[in-house]
Amino acid sequence: MAKEIDKEKVENSEVLESAEEVKEEGLIEDESPKEEPEMKITDENVSDETAEEETEENEIEKLKAEVQEAKDKYLRLYSEFENFRRRTAKERLDLIRTATEDLMSALLPVMDDFERAQKALEESEDHKATQEGFELIFNKFSNILKQKGLKQMEDKTGSEFSTEFHEAISQMPVGKKKMKGKIIDVVEKGYYLDEKVIRFAKVVIGA
Repeated sequence: MAKEIDKEKVENSEVLESAEEVKEEGLIEDESPKEEPEMKITDENVSDETAEEETEENEIEKLKAEVQEAKDKYLRLYSEFENFRRRTAKERLDLIRTATEDLMSALLPVMDDFERAQKALEESEDHKATQEGFELIFNKFSNILKQKGLKQMEDKTGSEFSTEFHEAISQMPVGKKKMKGKIIDVVEKGYYLDEKVIRFAKVVIGA
C-alpha cells in the first residue's frame, strides 16, 4: 500500500509540473485578478454629444436672431421718432411765424390810411400840431408792426419789376427805352412778414 501512495505522489508531482509548464507557456489563463478594460466610446455616444452640441448652437443662433430683430425694431422706432420730432418742430415754427399773418393783413389798410392822412396834412400849413400828432401815432404803429415781423418792400422808380414781389395794375408809355418794363410808380406798397410776402406791391410799369 505504501507503494501505491508513493505512486500517487509521483503522479501528482508530475501533474503539478505539467501544469506549471503549461502556465508558463500561456496555455492556461492566469486566475489572478486583472484590471477592467476602459469603456470604449461607441458611435451612439458620439451621436448623442453631437446632437447636444447642435441643439446648443441652434439655441445660440436663435437668441442672436432675436437680439438682432429687437435691435432693428429699436432703430426703426428711433428713426421714426426723430422724423416726427423734426417735422413737429418745423410745423410749430411755421405756425408761430405765420400766426399773426391774418392780423397783419387786416391792419395794412389802416397803415395805408395813416400814410394818406399824413400826406394830406403835409400839404396844409394850418394843421401843424395835428400833423405832429399823426406822425407820432404813425411811428408808434409802424414800430409795433416791425416788432411783429412786418417789413416794407423798398420799391423805387426805376426798379426791376418782378412777379414774385409786384403786381402790375397798369402800364404807361415812357419816353426812355431803359424805363420800359421798369417800375415807374408804386400805388400800394408791398410787405413781408419775416421772409414771406403777405402783400404784393401794386405798381405801374413803363410800356
